Amino acid sequence: MIDLRSDTVTLPTPAMREAIARAELGDDVYGEDPTVNRLQEMAAKITGKQAALMVASGTMANLIALMVHCPRGRKAIVGSKAHTFIYEAGGGSALGGIVMVPVANLETGALDLAALEHELATPPDAHFAQPALVALENTHNNCGGVAVPASHLADAATLARRHRVAVHLDGARIFNAAIALETDVAALCSYADSVSFCLSKGLACPVGSLLCGSRDFIAQAHRVRKLLGGGMRQAGIIAAAGVVALETMVERLAEDHLNARALAEGLGLVAGINVQAVSRRTNMVFFEVDGDQRTAEKFQAALKERDILIGRRGPNSFRAVTHYGIDRAAIDRAVCAAAEAAGEAFAG
Repeated sequence: MIDLRSDTVTLPTPAMREAIARAELGDDVYGEDPTVNRLQEMAAKITGKQAALMVASGTMANLIALMVHCPRGRKAIVGSKAHTFIYEAGGGSALGGIVMVPVANLETGALDLAALEHELATPPDAHFAQPALVALENTHNNCGGVAVPASHLADAATLARRHRVAVHLDGARIFNAAIALETDVAALCSYADSVSFCLSKGLACPVGSLLCGSRDFIAQAHRVRKLLGGGMRQAGIIAAAGVVALETMVERLAEDHLNARALAEGLGLVAGINVQAVSRRTNMVFFEVDGDQRTAEKFQAALKERDILIGRRGPNSFRAVTHYGIDRAAIDRAVCAAAEAAGEAFAG
């Protein structure tokens, strides 16, 4: 089976499995797990922040950041297509009492800066929720997995700081962004007060994310993690895989980008498949098929019969994600299967 639904379906490498088995452990709630401490130190250094905290998921990392930066009743300004706004179960509002205010995302993944400035300039009137945070995303999932350039991060951060508002960066795939933009992770993170990134996506770990920021921010994040039930004990068995990932899995993300480009080019040659153009493609390919929802369902089913899995994103739109375990031969096979599936779906 060639599973292109997400890079979350990756399995740990042999080196990760060995590291998990041999991990030195302690009680992380007491701060005594040496493997967790090592991973957190590595994450802080890579992102250019003072400290880091390992948590169970990217959703938890983003929620903790929202709750630390935003007192109840304050507003977090997020992209209209942001993962924090659409796919994280409304946690900021439900658990943090935060007013989530969306501004338009452009096709480039950037925020509409005029709309952002309008929201930041909320009058200091008792009638209005006051802004406390601007949340950015890089790479931007819903905008084709595009890598958002540093220049936009800088512009958005400048506006936020002009209004004395913090900036959080949802960097679930920040390593993909850095490779696509030919820069380093710390440079992209330098515009944000806090940043999250996932171990369990392209880096191929079985579980876990990191939240990075100042020492004071992370101290507050510790308490919120506990509040959310995220305090883990001998968590070094998770962290061990993360250490291996940061040491061995970052540079290979470039292979995923090349495979995504090949997949996009191949699908683009299939009649009836329309691939979304992306200026700085990473490991995602978004595309639509001609026809109605029934045609799309037949196309997806025909692919599954050929052992190819893709993710549904709308009535006739899909996402395919390249990752560890998917090589060029798998991409070629997926393209051939898509051509056959399209022929079946459109014929009926």
